[in-house]
Amino acid sequence: DTIRCVGCSDCVVACQTENNVPLGYCRDWIVEETSGNYPELRMEIRSERCNQCDNSPCVRCCPTSASHYSDGGIVLVTANECTGCKACVASCPYDARFVHPEGYIYKCTFCIHRVREGKDPACVDVCPTHAMIFGDLDDPLGELSKLLVTRKHKTLIPEAGTSPRVYYLL
Repeated sequence: DTIRCVGCSDCVVACQTENNVPLGYCRDWIVEETSGNYPELRMEIRSERCNQCDNSPCVRCCPTSASHYSDGGIVLVTANECTGCKACVASCPYDARFVHPEGYIYKCTFCIHRVREGKDPACVDVCPTHAMIFGDLDDPLGELSKLLVTRKHKTLIPEAGTSPRVYYLL
């Protein structure tokens, strides 16, 4: 929810801690964007990450199938199958992947280890303003589905044709 996000970076720190992200790297980040013309300006603050796309170019271009879809369509990378060729890094329009110091590609997994236990991803769990909502887009009665029906929202770079599944409430 870009109205609630204050850019505190708690989500970034929670992700780094929960997933043992190496120092100097991050799987999610905060973006501040100003639009409009003075004096009618609008500032949007949002937490960005892998968009867990339905039509992921990173999955399609991976020569070893290390990048793949898992539970609920979450895009994962199997580290021991990844050659570090960077084809997926180049194909991602969201700049959401990087080479882990150990040589494989690394990215947001929506904390799938937590989700499998019935918990929210770490970033969602720690957000002090409750700006982040995680849920099943296929559940029409779920909070996420209801918000997408009642609130104006957007995805990032829809023209890329990736069908991103991270939505930003406006």
